[in-house]
Amino acid sequence: MEIGNSLATLANKIKQLGSMIETEEATKNAFVMPFLNNVLGYDVFDPSEVIPEFTADTGTKKGEKVDYALLKDGVIQILIECKKYNEPLSLKHASQLYRYFSVTNARIAVLTNGVVYQFFTDLEAPNKMDEKPFLELDLSNIDEHVIPEVAKLTKADFDVDSVINAAGELKYLYQIKKVIGQQIAAPDDDFVRFFASRVYDGVITQKVREQFSELTVKALRQFLNDKINDRLKTALASGSDTPQVRDSHAQEPRDADIEAAEDNKVVTTVEELEGYHIIRAILREVIEVERIVPRDTQSYFGVLLDDNNRKPLCRLHFNRTQKYLGLFDEDKKETRHPIERLDDIFKFAADLKNTVALYD
Repeated sequence: MEIGNSLATLANKIKQLGSMIETEEATKNAFVMPFLNNVLGYDVFDPSEVIPEFTADTGTKKGEKVDYALLKDGVIQILIECKKYNEPLSLKHASQLYRYFSVTNARIAVLTNGVVYQFFTDLEAPNKMDEKPFLELDLSNIDEHVIPEVAKLTKADFDVDSVINAAGELKYLYQIKKVIGQQIAAPDDDFVRFFASRVYDGVITQKVREQFSELTVKALRQFLNDKINDRLKTALASGSDTPQVRDSHAQEPRDADIEAAEDNKVVTTVEELEGYHIIRAILREVIEVERIVPRDTQSYFGVLLDDNNRKPLCRLHFNRTQKYLGLFDEDKKETRHPIERLDDIFKFAADLKNTVALYD
């Protein structure tokens, strides 16, 4: 099973069982061991690959252990410290990771609560674990950009040099994105003042700052939405051939669908964008993501291969209470499949990849 599907399967398991997990040991058994085995590809029952309760010979406190050490060719490469399910992650509670990192050959350290995985290395000072992670994987909200980076840590593809080389950029990219997200959600005074001082000529009093705090949030969100919609509308410019459609009621394609695609009233929703990113995450394992192009209309959100209307990959019908994923057969006829939540799209990963194979 490809890593994207493996992550989605584990994420669904966490949603189903999370409320039942009350201890660190239960977290390791239910969530962490499946991550090591099914996602990273290590045999958790083979001591030549995974050592539980790992103890170093020197340089650590007596009796101190880390939860797991992962090995390659007999050499420890990754250290993992686990906390209870959903417990906030803090390095204050992972001091053993610091100590073990400095006395073993490991270049990667992982801190996890079964849902969030924080990956550390030694970018700031050799053989000393950084205080901030270079990568974070959140299984409650999987970022498609993180998936290929996690893939580099799998047993089959692990190359410590390539991981470390990429870690520097990833660390600061992750931190910058995190700061941007925080500022969009709740901008601080300096951030608000930066914009207010460029458009407001008066004295920035507390009342003005509060006003501009709201305006800054609203402007940033509108700006991002406008950019996304501009990009999607650009994709609408090419081609007008639409595939035949067949759902459970055997509907035929309508000219209105084509007209709607060119209508200025098209609004792309957050759920459509999230669905699109899930599809990209699935298909990036078989084709370059640049070939996966969105095509939004009033009736549905389409996804095409090579921005070609003759190569439909799927359609997202999210405009009503019941959501549908539209899939195409070799005759380019669409069948709609009901889905309850966005993660259900992962259940059709094989179908989506088969559709790509029809065109490539």
